[in-house]
Amino acid sequence: MKTRKLGTQGLEVSSLGLGCMGLSFAMGPGVSKEEAIKVIHRAYELGVTFFDTAEIYGPFVNEEVVGEAIAPFRDKVVVATKFGFDFTNGKTSELNSRPAHIRQAVEGSLKRLKVDTIDLLYQHRIDPKVPIEDVAGTVKDLIAEGKVKYFGMSEAGVKNIRRAHAVQPVTALQSEYSMWWREPETKTFATLEELGIGFVPFSPLGKGFLTGKIDTTTQFTSNDFRNGVPRFQQDNLKVNMALIDLLNKIAVEKKSTPAQLALAWIHAQKPWIIPIPGTTKIHRLEENVGADTIEFTSDELGRIEKALAEIQVAGGRYPASSEKMVDRD
Repeated sequence: MKTRKLGTQGLEVSSLGLGCMGLSFAMGPGVSKEEAIKVIHRAYELGVTFFDTAEIYGPFVNEEVVGEAIAPFRDKVVVATKFGFDFTNGKTSELNSRPAHIRQAVEGSLKRLKVDTIDLLYQHRIDPKVPIEDVAGTVKDLIAEGKVKYFGMSEAGVKNIRRAHAVQPVTALQSEYSMWWREPETKTFATLEELGIGFVPFSPLGKGFLTGKIDTTTQFTSNDFRNGVPRFQQDNLKVNMALIDLLNKIAVEKKSTPAQLALAWIHAQKPWIIPIPGTTKIHRLEENVGADTIEFTSDELGRIEKALAEIQVAGGRYPASSEKMVDRD
């Protein structure tokens, strides 16, 4: 698999990473630890060297699975995790990026991941109660202590990115981005390019929608968070199927699948973007990795852009309770 540089501080990883959240959290019931480890091992065999997790995924369970899975090849991969939430009775309670809590979270993540150093540490969400300079300064100290290598932010706006970057260089911003959520192009891309910060899109396949396997008859399990996502409500799905029709048409021309096309399109936007699609199925993993070989001519990209501009996406990408934690300033 090709590699890409993530930021300008020296971090280089595979052009596709693996988002590990769904292996144990949020997208339905997840899979057994044994099955999750098989997926991660197969990803490594296919050339994936970038694995994304967080303490909130579970909570905690996902980090433990990732830590056990990567143990045989720890020195050959990059592991990213995140801090930023309090937990009460095993459930997320509120944002918390106080310096003492960051240190507590990092110690927990190191133990669960079974590593001496966290390669890339993200602040999961901006905590309005804690100055971002205090957050970046704490991570800077952790880097000096050898417990962290690189600093990242998630769903952060440009003001906080700039303020944080002035204290400790930010290596990567992680935010949602795909053919059906393109806000980062106008909100953050120019700043990222200016500052030399890489971009890691989560949900690059639109939470599964851009695979073409979801339609108005799809029934999610009761513990699948997509049940509460407006874009997946039936009336909105009927409208949004126009995007799948477009993907299917172009995929035939490119002799690819819709998922491969959607991932390759992301690659074509900027050389410093590394998407992290997640899956619980090895055959889907192998399909996603196939996107690494797809390239577009400028004419093809122009035609896709024109077609996308004519499609109106219906429904919000998050329920209101989640959207309010996104920093857009």
